Amino acid sequence: MYALKNKVQLIGNLGNNPEIRTTEGGKKMAKFSVATNENYRTTKGDKVVETQWHNLVAWGKVADIAEQFLFKGSEVAIEGKLINRNYTDKDGNKHYVTEVQVNEILMLGDKKPRI
Repeated sequence: MYALKNKVQLIGNLGNNPEIRTTEGGKKMAKFSVATNENYRTTKGDKVVETQWHNLVAWGKVADIAEQFLFKGSEVAIEGKLINRNYTDKDGNKHYVTEVQVNEILMLGDKKPRI
């Protein structure tokens, strides 16, 4: 049960191509966003689609996979954990960020970008 304390599973589509960076220490990082959709009907029978955007970050070998195989529009299943962090910008304003640190990626649907 310990592993269930902070676990996130999402299936959705990438909103952009992964942004790849390498730290000064040589560790690769991939940042990207995934949209998930929830469908339901109102009491009047109208169909509603709610989209939620999730910010994701992957490190090391998972970042390598994201760089090689993921592209805008890709359908993916991811598993990871929530990370909360904060930083102060150059104007002295404090910002709070919540993102999913990706541990596993499963590519669904098309494997190649559509041209």
